[in-house]
Amino acid sequence: MKTLNDWGLLILRIGTAGLMLPHGWAKMNKLVNGLTGDGVEFYNWLGIGETPSLILTVIGELIAPVLVLLGWYSRWGAALMAITMGVAAFMVHWEDPLSEKEHALLFFFPALVIALIGPGSWGFNRK
Repeated sequence: MKTLNDWGLLILRIGTAGLMLPHGWAKMNKLVNGLTGDGVEFYNWLGIGETPSLILTVIGELIAPVLVLLGWYSRWGAALMAITMGVAAFMVHWEDPLSEKEHALLFFFPALVIALIGPGSWGFNRK
């Protein structure tokens, strides 16, 4: 029998990952257009270059949410989402007002919760 916690985790997974996917898709388009056009312009965190930074962001905003949505290695996917959103909130938008970093934080906290407690009973990897 499924508990209310399982329902809550399913809703949290679907909502968080589903809302993150369009952001990841936009970043993927930015990556493809940058590689085929004028070059990639993106925040260069860790000093690894704009293109590698954007590739990592695509992983965190597109690939990882798919894992979370499916409940397949969702803890790992959620951790990647949380890291990506943590970088956005605490590095990219550090000096910005709260209203600018709020969007990243609203993805950071649910992703952190999913990473800590797992996907619930409804997922390909139940733990």
